[in-house]
Amino acid sequence: METAVKLEHISKKFLSVSDSDYSVALSDISLEIKKGSFTIVGGANGSGKSVLMMLISGLLKPSEGKITVASKPGLVFQEASTQILGDTPREDVAVGPKNLKMNKKEIPSLVEESLRNVRLLEKADFPSDFLSGGEKRRLAVASILAMKRDIIIFDEPYANLDYPGVLDVNNLLSHLKSEGKTLILLTHELEKCLSLADHFIILQKGKLVFDGSPEEALKKPLEQWSIRNPLAKYESLDDLIWK
Repeated sequence: METAVKLEHISKKFLSVSDSDYSVALSDISLEIKKGSFTIVGGANGSGKSVLMMLISGLLKPSEGKITVASKPGLVFQEASTQILGDTPREDVAVGPKNLKMNKKEIPSLVEESLRNVRLLEKADFPSDFLSGGEKRRLAVASILAMKRDIIIFDEPYANLDYPGVLDVNNLLSHLKSEGKTLILLTHELEKCLSLADHFIILQKGKLVFDGSPEEALKKPLEQWSIRNPLAKYESLDDLIWK
């Protein structure tokens, strides 16, 4: 299987407020993410998940090491509403292709296809502000699809969502997985989605402490990495998805 993302001995340091010292956000991270895989990145607050996401997406550059990405990733922020630029979903999805100077004649059909792919075509001309939380995340994904991105990173996609919203996101993730997209999901809510993943990464205090399958991870004492094992409440991996 081809590699979508490869990190080789990545470290990221930030200057302190006084500019006299460095804080280390990530230290000597090496990992590979395969094309078409679904990777979940777990870890407590401050573990380095967000920094890892920004490095992979190109929003930050590493202090040390090398990052190889097969294609430019698309990023769905925790607050998806902050990345909505159009008054309607149709207008919003068209922003990216226009900025990339894609063929003007092809943009309308590309926008329609992307909205259909995330089940928002019926609301294409509704006010974007009136969409639910789950729908706004779907709209963010439609905008990424319209720019023909094959790698999609989700930052805490279940934040502030009710039960229907969680189901909405999981249906979208399942669909994107079936379409062969490379998905990277940062979350601490493992019980809602771990069953969808085939690759699980855990960070602790800026270090990579686990890199393997969800099945292997659940056999570990996850509490040692400040993660509550979801099987303390559920019985098997198959239970770890909201549906």
